[in-house]
Amino acid sequence: MEVDYLFILDDSAKTDVKYGCKPTERSLEALLDAGVILVDKPRGPSSHQLTAWAREMLGIQRLGHGGTLDPFATGLLTMLCGKATRLTEMVLTGDKKYIAVLKFGREVDSSELETLLNSLNGEIYNVPPLESAVKVQVRTRIIHEMRIIEDDSESNLVALTIFCNAGTYIRTLARDIGLLLNTKCELTELHRDKTGAFSQSNACTMQQLTDAVFLWKEHEDDRALRKLIAPVESILGHFPRIIVKDGAAAAIAHGAALARPGVVSIDERIERGNLVVIETLKGEAVAIAETNSGAAKIQSMEHGEVARPKVVLMQAGIYPQTWQKG
Repeated sequence: MEVDYLFILDDSAKTDVKYGCKPTERSLEALLDAGVILVDKPRGPSSHQLTAWAREMLGIQRLGHGGTLDPFATGLLTMLCGKATRLTEMVLTGDKKYIAVLKFGREVDSSELETLLNSLNGEIYNVPPLESAVKVQVRTRIIHEMRIIEDDSESNLVALTIFCNAGTYIRTLARDIGLLLNTKCELTELHRDKTGAFSQSNACTMQQLTDAVFLWKEHEDDRALRKLIAPVESILGHFPRIIVKDGAAAAIAHGAALARPGVVSIDERIERGNLVVIETLKGEAVAIAETNSGAAKIQSMEHGEVARPKVVLMQAGIYPQTWQKG
């Protein structure tokens, strides 16, 4: 059961139903302005190619992806629409689950392999392979667990599940496993089964996306496409929250800092310098902000700045201006 750490500072605050809406009730236009598409990537095309195809189909300029998969790999690829592209480095850092098939140069005893895999749990060095587009340098990643699913002694193939940090290079991990076993080890198949809070069940195929776009453009029916684009809030669940009044949401959407009178409730775990998601009473993400004080101090404040936006997600004008300019 999810624990709610919110401490209510103003239990009289209300939200006006005439403005804004729950994230699940957004129009297609609003979803394309800040939304998330989870695609089940097929083997063959690169992550960049799939994103380019989706961008052209949807007819939007800003569509990016996070967590690049090699062309031979399959599985979950996260595409970010519009303003959500600003969050790539902030939100796509959740742990990953992969299913990998390794081919060894000799028969490997399953108990020998299992002992080795257990010894690799924890922090490891993980150098990007030469094929990678990133700079080759030594860095560390965390392996939470590696487990044998199935092995075939005749073909020297072994299927594994791997739970690890984002940014772990499985090709490099496979090479290192081979070195430690004193045999060649080739990564022959790779499937990303989970990324952060999302699993395979959340993803659509490119064909499903194509069909949904066809219904939208040719038959003016956007229902299928709206189901395939999740609101940006779906990838912000790991951030602590500050809930604000409608007037504060309007001000922050224009770039203003969050002041204490605009706060309705606050996550009690917040500390000074934390990144938080500022939300309306309807659950809409207004901005990702950095806090100036911890939750305890904010609760005792009457005035002053609480947090300053790093990335504004809400379009200006969704909520009416309630302050005077000048």
